[in-house]
Amino acid sequence: QVQVVESGGGLVQAGGSLSLSCVVSASGFTIETMGWYRQVPGTQRELVAAITRGGTPTIEDSVLGRFAIARDWVKNTVNLHMTSLKSEDTAVYYCSAEVRRYGGTDRVNYWGQGTQVTVSS
Repeated sequence: QVQVVESGGGLVQAGGSLSLSCVVSASGFTIETMGWYRQVPGTQRELVAAITRGGTPTIEDSVLGRFAIARDWVKNTVNLHMTSLKSEDTAVYYCSAEVRRYGGTDRVNYWGQGTQVTVSS
């Protein structure tokens, strides 16, 4: 059973900061890549930032230098620290966890329920 639970989000003024947190419960699975995606209504969900089990981060160009991703391998959490927020960062943010069953090779992606981030200009 895999559960992905997000917290954080809300309303913030442009230029402000906000942090999102995500905890993954995945008994019997290895958590591979954890990350954050975002989606604006009517558009495709896009990657914001991700970090592999080995610690390699990927940051989307439009948030590079403003957002940071941090993972705790013991607590199975991944946080997204967002600074210098812009109105175009407004979206629903989703936590993602790619897992692999112990001894298996197939990877499956699980999603959180999403949390709204609204940046007012």
